[in-house]
Amino acid sequence: MNLNDVHRGITKHRKRKRIGRGPGSGTGKTSGRGHKGHKSRSGYSRKPNFQGGAMPMFRRVPKRGFNNKWSVDVFAVNVGKLNEAFDDGAEVTLQELAAKDLAKGSFDEVKILGDGELTKKLTVSAHRFSKSAEEKITAAGGTINKLAPKREPAERVAALKQEREAAKK
Repeated sequence: MNLNDVHRGITKHRKRKRIGRGPGSGTGKTSGRGHKGHKSRSGYSRKPNFQGGAMPMFRRVPKRGFNNKWSVDVFAVNVGKLNEAFDDGAEVTLQELAAKDLAKGSFDEVKILGDGELTKKLTVSAHRFSKSAEEKITAAGGTINKLAPKREPAERVAALKQEREAAKK
């Protein structure tokens, strides 16, 4: 392959395909729709999940379990990670956790767990704390701020509905 072959056939302002302009054009008579069948008719439309009359994939795949729309996504951060990431006397907030890449992705609440050692005096703000995490933070001379939930259950369901509607479009 030559380097000048890469862009061959690619034009910036391609002329539109003129359909139904006689047999010499190559797209005359049936105008690129073929002969007969649903797709040849005007007003044709089909559902996005239609698979040529075969059993659609979403109906073939077995469904198991239960998807709880009320569930809360909790992101866990260990005390040992806080000890590594923050300096002595620092204030640990959700924004700081995101900036240090400790709380990634989308979640509803953050929970601080007690795995690891904490030697620094930290002011930690989160939605939940395990008992061992609370003990380790207070033993190191730090303080705990419990935050209110980010979203109430009704708000979470409304957000889910919006995501589904956006996915359909």
